[in-house]
Amino acid sequence: MAIKVLIADQERTFAEALAARLEDEEDITVVGAVQARTPDPWLTAANSFDVMVVDGDMPGGAANQFCATASGRVGSSRVIELSSTSEPERIVKAVRAGAAAWVRKDQPLEHLLHVIRGVARGETWLPPSETGHVMRLLMEEQDRRRENGRLLASLTPRERMVLTCLANGTGHRDAIAKQLHLSVNTVRTHLQNIMAKLGVHSALEAVALTRDQWASLAENDGPSW
Repeated sequence: MAIKVLIADQERTFAEALAARLEDEEDITVVGAVQARTPDPWLTAANSFDVMVVDGDMPGGAANQFCATASGRVGSSRVIELSSTSEPERIVKAVRAGAAAWVRKDQPLEHLLHVIRGVARGETWLPPSETGHVMRLLMEEQDRRRENGRLLASLTPRERMVLTCLANGTGHRDAIAKQLHLSVNTVRTHLQNIMAKLGVHSALEAVALTRDQWASLAENDGPSW
């Protein structure tokens, strides 16, 4: 069975040129080569493909949103991000979004073909020179989120309610007090306790920590707390 490949790039000429080169391979069929600068759910929904080659340099993290959409499809289509750089921080974000591989644009076509075939078999690929950095960042992120989870678990139920209001956009103490049927002074005390327990210096930092933890739990289909 030929590997069905979908290509999305900021430059139409690049997408079409790459498609022409891939079509020369007997075991690869290009099902689409499109110009894209923003995530397009229709693109992934309307095409049946095994591997998606997406421009990792799209603005606003669009490539990672393509990854998240494609990896959630039935059959778990896999995504290769092509980029002009190999910055570990960007690779980590791509991996978290569901990318199966990261390939520099200046690599020879033979290398990309090797990665496409490997990804189609269920393999992953990262630039060897950056693998150590990427793994270190992923482990540090995991440790940080584990610690954040421990800190959030130390909050009382009422403190969690106050923090949830903040994280959901209720930014004024008066509004929180009204929503939770508390006095403004009580809300102020809860906020002080929350910041002390989380080791942060502002309510904004507490909100950032909470939302980051929620995002982590959502990735693993876990509860908000």
